[in-house]
Amino acid sequence: LIAAPGLVTSTEKVITCDGSVQRLNCDIGLIRVESAVFGRTDSSICSAGRLPSQVQNTNCIINVPLILERCNGRFACEFNTGTLGGSDPCVGTYKYYNTTYNCVQARASMTCERSYSTLDCGNDVIQVVSANYGRTDSIICSDGLTSNLIKNISCHAPESLTIVAARCNGKRSCILEAENAIFTDPCVGTYKYLAVSYFCHPTRMILFPAETSVTCEGSAAVLTCGVGVLKIHSANYGRTDSTTCSAGRPVNQITKTDCFGSNTLAEVGRRCDGQSNCTVPATNTVFSDPCVGTYKYLSIGYSCGLNENLSTEEGSTNN
Repeated sequence: LIAAPGLVTSTEKVITCDGSVQRLNCDIGLIRVESAVFGRTDSSICSAGRLPSQVQNTNCIINVPLILERCNGRFACEFNTGTLGGSDPCVGTYKYYNTTYNCVQARASMTCERSYSTLDCGNDVIQVVSANYGRTDSIICSDGLTSNLIKNISCHAPESLTIVAARCNGKRSCILEAENAIFTDPCVGTYKYLAVSYFCHPTRMILFPAETSVTCEGSAAVLTCGVGVLKIHSANYGRTDSTTCSAGRPVNQITKTDCFGSNTLAEVGRRCDGQSNCTVPATNTVFSDPCVGTYKYLSIGYSCGLNENLSTEEGSTNN
């Protein structure tokens, strides 16, 4: 996914054979996983020493949301793929994990259970990238604790991002409490912490939670914000996984998953930034064709926002 300049420092892709260790790492910024899939879409990858029958099925793929939960908002993330569990999308086929992620310029906040922290952006406003109340490693918030309290590193409160975004997005500062009463207890008996990654938006625009629009090739994306205006964060016309917009398509049209339209963000921003609504056709005519023969889709990350002056004026009018 190609994202707004100054937000994404790099886009990385890592492929790991089943049973081996996968590592995601950002030298600059924090991890934001765009897609994580398990299966086989290519007969040559992870094929050394394998029987032909183990690599011939190249129409085998499932999403792995656990990788997003484990890695989003961290500088580095490492795990043995053999411990992920989950279903087997094609029994008898030797599979691999294919993860695409961005390194996002963001700040990180870690708050131990029953503690408070403050996110502060000065004169700018907060935009939350990721949040999890739980535990994903045994080091953070572990001093003086017994091993049984920190050994569970697959602990995730599912509503963490929604709760933190509602409390902090669009504000100059906010106070967060790492407490079961707020997030529920996702792993009883484990000492938890609240991990949040966020960036400070250098505008006087109050942003609502980010949304994603996905439009298959040949159709048109319609973005609308009502009384607010659009702020485009990221956009890509191409393909980064083999499941999105794949229904009824032959395998050879969806196997290329490293397809990026270099002019996507500029074109979507030109049509949509600052508008209350916009329409963007997902076609080669608009973006050119970044991967001939591949069926593509247009993915847009955006927020709706109110200019601070407009928000103040409306508030004064209503009083």
